[in-house]
Amino acid sequence: MREMRLHKREVTDIKELRKILQECQVMRLGTMDEEGMMVVPVNFGFELDEETRKLRLFFHSAREGRKADAFARNPIVAVEMDCRHGLIKGDYSCAYSYSFASIMGTGTLKKAAAAEEKIYGLTRILDHCAPGEKVEFSPEALERTDVYTIEVTHFTGKCRMPKKQEG
Repeated sequence: MREMRLHKREVTDIKELRKILQECQVMRLGTMDEEGMMVVPVNFGFELDEETRKLRLFFHSAREGRKADAFARNPIVAVEMDCRHGLIKGDYSCAYSYSFASIMGTGTLKKAAAAEEKIYGLTRILDHCAPGEKVEFSPEALERTDVYTIEVTHFTGKCRMPKKQEG
């Protein structure tokens, strides 16, 4: 992977990377099909092993449609998520910017086959999006839903802090 151009914004601390993952609510998936490239926003769950730095992402989808067809055709995806948004004002137009924290990476999709795998992935999503909520997964709902795991092969974190307020 190419090195990050602005090293001062790179986030390498695994605990800070976990915080960013926890704060982000939407993951954008980049994929490609016969119609071209596309980006799809999804809610997600995750597992991050702090020792090995292994990241696994989970999301669900309908069983049919352009997204499902693209995933079946090519399991390699790009991922992006961001949070901590804020305008940074400047004294002139090009001095304006934006504060943020983000995670970007690439990985390989795997569709859950068994009901237990689906329940595991859906539980990771709920743990992230609705902590403390308990939901029963009916066999009918599990049958209608595809659940995917992304084994992330490479990811980076980046953060631009807001400017300090004067006074």
